[in-house]
Amino acid sequence: MDRFELDIYKWYKKLLSVDIYNNPNPQKVSFDELIDQYQIFCFDGYGTLYNRGEFVYPNALHWYTALRKANKEIRLITNAANNTVKTLSTDAGKRGFEFTPNETISSGALLKDLIEELKQGKSKTLCEKEVYNKSEIPHPYRFKEVYYIGRESGKEVLETAGLKAVDPKKFPQEPIVAISSAMETKETYQMALDILKQSGALLLILNSDAYVPKANGTREPVSGVLCEKLRQEAICGNNHYKGPATYYMGKPFPAIWNKVKSTFPKHMKNPKVLMVGDTLGTDVLGAKVAGFDSALVVGRNQPTHELEKDEKELGIRPDYYL
Repeated sequence: MDRFELDIYKWYKKLLSVDIYNNPNPQKVSFDELIDQYQIFCFDGYGTLYNRGEFVYPNALHWYTALRKANKEIRLITNAANNTVKTLSTDAGKRGFEFTPNETISSGALLKDLIEELKQGKSKTLCEKEVYNKSEIPHPYRFKEVYYIGRESGKEVLETAGLKAVDPKKFPQEPIVAISSAMETKETYQMALDILKQSGALLLILNSDAYVPKANGTREPVSGVLCEKLRQEAICGNNHYKGPATYYMGKPFPAIWNKVKSTFPKHMKNPKVLMVGDTLGTDVLGAKVAGFDSALVVGRNQPTHELEKDEKELGIRPDYYL
C-alpha cells in the first residue's frame, strides 16, 4: 500500500478506537476447511468474488456453491454504492452468485436511514466523534439537495433517501456533499471543496473503499481516497479548523454491520460468523468491529509482497489467509 492509503486506514482505525493486532499466527487454509466451523459467511463482492463485467475470481463459485449445498447462511456485504440493493443482487446473480435482496447489504442502502436520523438530530451512524462535536452540526437540515460525485446510476440511491443531486455547476441549498465513487473532474472537485469549506458542511461518504483491485491485477484509488483528500483540504477557519462533519456508511464502520446483523435468522443466538474479503482496512478491520472472524484473500487488493509490512504498519491481521 502507498503512504496515503495506509494513512486512510489508520484514520479509520482511530475513529473506531479498536486495536486488533492480536492474532500472532493467522492460519493459511483452504476454504473447505472453514465450512463446518461457521454458521454464517459474509463476503465482500468486488475483489473477492468478482470484478467488473462478468469477471469471476477462481474458486469463488466453488465457495458459494459449497455453502449453499451445506445450507449455510450467506451474505454479500459491499461498499458498492452506485446501485440499489435490488440491482446489486441481480448483477451478482448474472455472475452466478444468487444472493437475494435480503442477503445483500450495501453501504448505499444505509443512506436513507442516516438522513432520517439526521433530520431527527439523533444519528447513530459514525461521525468523527474524536475530532468533531456532533452538537455543533446545525439542525435541522431539510435534506432536499446534495452536491453529488459518483456514477449516474448512484442518483437512484440518493432518490431512495429523498435527495436530489444538483447540477454539477451549482451549489445545493445546504452545504452537503455526497460521494459514492471517484468520478470527479477538476471542476467538480473544486465545487465540492468550496461547499465543504462552508460552516456546518456535511460530507456523506457512501463508499469508504480507498483502493480496489482491477480484473487485470492492478489496483486503483477510488472514493475513499477522494473523500479523504476533500476532508483534509476542507479544514479551514470557517469550520473552526475541524473540517466538515463526515459520516461513513460502509465497511469498516458500525452502521453496515448493524444492518448485516439485523438480517440474521432470529433463532440463531450469537452465531459464529466469518467475513471473507480482500482488504485489511475495510473487511478485516470491519470484521473486528462487528465481532466476526475474518479471512483475507491475499494477492488482490492486498499485495502479497507487502502483506507483512502493511499488517505491522496498520496493526491489523485476519484470523485466516485464503
